[in-house]
Amino acid sequence: MNEESRTVSMRTGKPSQNSRTVLGWREWVALPALGIEAIKAKLDTGARTSSLHAFRIRPYLRDGIEMVEFRVHPVQRRREPEVVCNVPVEDRRWVVSSNGQREQRIVIHTAVTFGSNEWPIEITLTDRDQMGFRMLLGREALRRRAVVDPGRSFCMGRKRTAR
Repeated sequence: MNEESRTVSMRTGKPSQNSRTVLGWREWVALPALGIEAIKAKLDTGARTSSLHAFRIRPYLRDGIEMVEFRVHPVQRRREPEVVCNVPVEDRRWVVSSNGQREQRIVIHTAVTFGSNEWPIEITLTDRDQMGFRMLLGREALRRRAVVDPGRSFCMGRKRTAR
């Protein structure tokens, strides 16, 4: 069984039909609907919600629908490339950040891709420029789909494009 298809049962710890993908504590993921081909994400089961590094966050109305334009630097410690995203606003929520500060964030829905796996997730937008990872995947994004092995990294493979 190759790394990408390795799955385990939550009940027995052994491979089974009702199994979930095993992911490491950090993985390369893609957000294809946002035009982000690769971004290194920290998988954090201690965090409920997922968050994405975004800046120049600008909500606006288009045909009566609340939208948000924002920019992303998907590569840590680099200003290039810069991806411009425009998506509908799903919600606004108060979130307590890792430093204990309460912040109201815009929430969007998009698909996340791990290797050949893809599913919809909810993401809050915030400035993560000073954080170790530009994206954090919380337990709601992983629920019923994946198991995180904290002793492993990049179970879905390494980024294949130039860093």
